[in-house]
Amino acid sequence: MSLLRRQAMALPLVAAVAGEAVAQTTWIAVQAADNSFLVDMPGTPLYKVIDTTTPAGTAFVYHSYSLEYRRLSFVAQTALYPADVDVSRPRANLQIALDDRGQRLEGGKWSKVDWRDMQGATAVESIGPIAGGSALRQLSLLKGRRFVSLGYLAPADAMRAPEAERFFRSLRLT
Repeated sequence: MSLLRRQAMALPLVAAVAGEAVAQTTWIAVQAADNSFLVDMPGTPLYKVIDTTTPAGTAFVYHSYSLEYRRLSFVAQTALYPADVDVSRPRANLQIALDDRGQRLEGGKWSKVDWRDMQGATAVESIGPIAGGSALRQLSLLKGRRFVSLGYLAPADAMRAPEAERFFRSLRLT
């Protein structure tokens, strides 16, 4: 058997083994420390509490869960906005967050923005380019004073990868 033929026959075997490795990834349901949501992640994330303040100076915290998996990055965050944050116009609040994050994108803006209602909340999903051929996909929502955001950073051609789809589809507000 020629070397070329042996290599060609080995490729399907390598692909099958690689496929099994992906299938064996242990996804876990991550529950926010404040019980605000559940989301599936391909492993145990690093949990951090991030202290911040409102423009008026009121302290509050973000609960943040981050995970690097292969060449993909997953982040889930939540915060309960204090009383001095006006949440009566959720779309306006989310637009401020979009505009702020958009300034950090290549070209300074999102390439795709999709507004919708999700689980009784105003939500926006966006995708934008990052320098070096990567992209950021995020889903942010506001329900009452509860803010939740999912972020996914990966090569631009992986924005709809099975891992991304599972991550975003798995969000459940509790």
